[in-house]
Amino acid sequence: MRTTFTDGHVSVTGYCSMKKEQVVNCQFSVWYPIFKKHTIKSLILPLPQNVIDYLLDDGTLVVSGSDHNTQQTHTNNSDLDAEEDIQWSDDETTTTVTAPEFPEFTAKVLEAINALGGRVFPKLNWSAPRDANWIALNSSLQCHSLSDIFLLFKSSDFITHDLTQPFLQCSDQDSPDPVVNYELVLRKWSELIPGGEFRCFVKENKLIAISQRDYTQYYQHILKQEEQICQAIQEFFSQHIQYNFLDEDFVFDVYRDSQGRVWLIDLNPFGEVTDSLLFSWNELTSGGEIAQEGPAFRYTTSEVTVQPSPCLSYRIPRDFVDLSTGEDAYKLIDFLKLKKSQQEESEEEEEENAAQ
Repeated sequence: MRTTFTDGHVSVTGYCSMKKEQVVNCQFSVWYPIFKKHTIKSLILPLPQNVIDYLLDDGTLVVSGSDHNTQQTHTNNSDLDAEEDIQWSDDETTTTVTAPEFPEFTAKVLEAINALGGRVFPKLNWSAPRDANWIALNSSLQCHSLSDIFLLFKSSDFITHDLTQPFLQCSDQDSPDPVVNYELVLRKWSELIPGGEFRCFVKENKLIAISQRDYTQYYQHILKQEEQICQAIQEFFSQHIQYNFLDEDFVFDVYRDSQGRVWLIDLNPFGEVTDSLLFSWNELTSGGEIAQEGPAFRYTTSEVTVQPSPCLSYRIPRDFVDLSTGEDAYKLIDFLKLKKSQQEESEEEEEENAAQ
């Protein structure tokens, strides 16, 4: 049994040999300068402490709207007429929850987003908020503003893990935790087909295993192009990755595009905190079948073995999301009208009972 903590990260009992230094070396800002030519263009911004505090605040999810564009403002204004018949409480004890503002940080983020084409994929030092895509518009991690990023980050257990316990699964727990300077990573948005992503396992600077990244789905092209895919990844590894990373044991994710070119997507520690996908960590650490000539390549071979996405367990009903975020203004209005109607009915019943 395994419990998911971060983006593709799991906790598994046994076989633990991952060191804190390995986790530190897999921070985006550490490996990106080394492999910048072979990955997606990205920008890195230091994360201020007040922003970190806001992300860790367990209070009501209130997202800053100061960076929303004017089009959204006009849309909100057009809904005012529909709200006129709602009687808002004038109770003096009613408190209004307002979102904190980070004007300087907001300006830097917007400048970076614009520099990357107006659409970005956000993450922290290690993880992306893949477990929170259910709360975003169209269930996408594509962000256009800091508000979009905050909504994902504050809804993500993966992000919380990065901020609170990044060294939880390390074997050298007796040693002090390294100092972490948290950063917001903005990656230029790219439409990646899940069937083109693969996770590669490296032990002693040798590529020992390759797994389909989205193992819950069956992709026919992988079956047809197995040899070409495996060869392309091996060539990419030997030409650009091997002996260039700070550790000799690590895991890296790649994307093979429609032209057959391979791109580096991410780097992860070689240990139980990283999801082994179609392999087990026992296999990866002890050898066995994997100790063959060339890397073992595993992928979903038929639709019979298709599984639900592991991120589904993080989801809640869409209507609840719309209400909590204000995404659907009319749904929120209907909800308030319903509550008002129920309250009036309850008051009428109380008056009738009192009269009897």
